[in-house]
Amino acid sequence: MGRIHNLLELHGLEEARRQASLESKVQRYCVDAAHEVLADEAMSIGITHSGFAMAALPHKKTTETVWERDGGNIKLLIESGLDKNKDAVGIPYGSMARMILLYLQTQAVKTKSREVELGASMNAWLKAMGIAVGGNTYNAVRDQAKRISRCRLTFFRSNGREELVSNGAFIRDAIFPIDNDLNQPSLWREVVRLDESFYESLIDHPLPLREIAIRQISSKSKAIDIYIWLAYRLHVLKDPVNISWAALKGQFGSEYSQLRGFKRDIIAPLKLALSVYPEAHVEVDQETGILLYPSPPPVPEKRMIGR
Repeated sequence: MGRIHNLLELHGLEEARRQASLESKVQRYCVDAAHEVLADEAMSIGITHSGFAMAALPHKKTTETVWERDGGNIKLLIESGLDKNKDAVGIPYGSMARMILLYLQTQAVKTKSREVELGASMNAWLKAMGIAVGGNTYNAVRDQAKRISRCRLTFFRSNGREELVSNGAFIRDAIFPIDNDLNQPSLWREVVRLDESFYESLIDHPLPLREIAIRQISSKSKAIDIYIWLAYRLHVLKDPVNISWAALKGQFGSEYSQLRGFKRDIIAPLKLALSVYPEAHVEVDQETGILLYPSPPPVPEKRMIGR
């Protein structure tokens, strides 16, 4: 457990807030996020494909029509889909795309079905995650839904002897956002179907997450990615592992040309991800990088879906 969590345990929320306020706004945010996770008793579980721990969506809007993310033995290509006029609709990006995908994946695993109910269920989940679907958020959700609906995926996995290539998409039956904005009608079809190959791979490689943790970082795409990465890596470690800043840049900052800029910007989302993962044992060294220690998963095995 990190310093923030120990501070909360020993002195309570108000004293932790006071000390955090003397440092930075980020530290105060981390204290509040950590408090919500430690106080949560429901232990609601979210699910993502474990492949996203190594190869994730872009954080910002890109004009590229093919997005490439290389995570070592896993490589992901996302191709923009086309509209009926053959124009590229764009690659899904940012925190909103991640939250929509988390909902789809979680529901599919919980129900053990490719068919996922949307409509009021989707809106209620987003609201529970701190996202009110209205105004500018309505337009952002609609845009990301369109991108998710139409993009195509290719996963490359290598074990050193052979390479497995999986082609597909996120969903088979597209989510069609309504284009006329009269009184903001329903964003969704009542039911959509995940792509069969994506669904089967998700069932084979699910990564359980704490929903309360995701809620605290729902607007921070880099923190979401780091949290998922830590949830994937820490519980399988046998010994401590050093990860250099250069290696972290390759994982989370491919858009940066300079290591200095990446180090400056990654510290805040790293702290936030650690604040919502109290079981994580990670040390940060400003000079060398981070040291990962074997740690319990965010979701105890006995709480995992289907067990």
